[in-house]
Amino acid sequence: MLKIDKIDVHYGQVQILRQVSFSVDKGKIVSLLGSNGAGKTTTVNTISGILPVAKGSIQFLEQNITKIEPYARVEMGLVQIPEGRKVEMGLVQIPEGRKLFPTLTVMENLEMGSYLKGPKSQRNESFRVVSGLFPILEERKGQLAGTLSGGEQQMLAIGRGLMSKPKLLILDEPSLGIAPLIVEEIFRAIKETNREGVTILLVEQNVSQALAFSDQGFVLEEGRIALSGEGKDLLTNPHIKKLYLGL
Repeated sequence: MLKIDKIDVHYGQVQILRQVSFSVDKGKIVSLLGSNGAGKTTTVNTISGILPVAKGSIQFLEQNITKIEPYARVEMGLVQIPEGRKVEMGLVQIPEGRKLFPTLTVMENLEMGSYLKGPKSQRNESFRVVSGLFPILEERKGQLAGTLSGGEQQMLAIGRGLMSKPKLLILDEPSLGIAPLIVEEIFRAIKETNREGVTILLVEQNVSQALAFSDQGFVLEEGRIALSGEGKDLLTNPHIKKLYLGL
């Protein structure tokens, strides 16, 4: 479904990614792992078209999307849910990366996810799916997004992404700053979404949870793919155990 072929990516004069190559097969859950600063978010932002490719190519559904605009990638079914870093805005903490609309209601935020013509025609069906995964969103559909808890905001961010009818859903650190019980609920919803046919690319610092959850994993170190393999095999890899699991 997705093929990344030897991409280089820069921030200004600084090269962040070097000859990064990996692929995501249809119907799978694939994890992209690594420490802070390894290039994980840069990679997914490049896949989404937010950052340009200096060298190499990106293919999605056997089409070269290296130079097409981000909105066109969304129209094709490639949807990203960004990392949820929180910033202060008055008395309300807003997850900057999730880019929720804090003064709009939960339902209005979800509707923004189904803005394109295709998803808009299926809006009611998509909302039933989202509310089945996250019943709290239906209960609070009239509540302002900025008044939700951090975990509820993450659910809303995922729900809004699902309203876009993705074929490939990219999640950047979905468990970041979320209470453990809510993390379990979010991962359950991701697994169920995959069972319903959505391919998942997951960026996650919780290496043990991500690998146990994934069909395949790729490990970024200093902007390069250092390791790859099936999730269960990487869990027992000595390098992974030493650097990421503290074993």
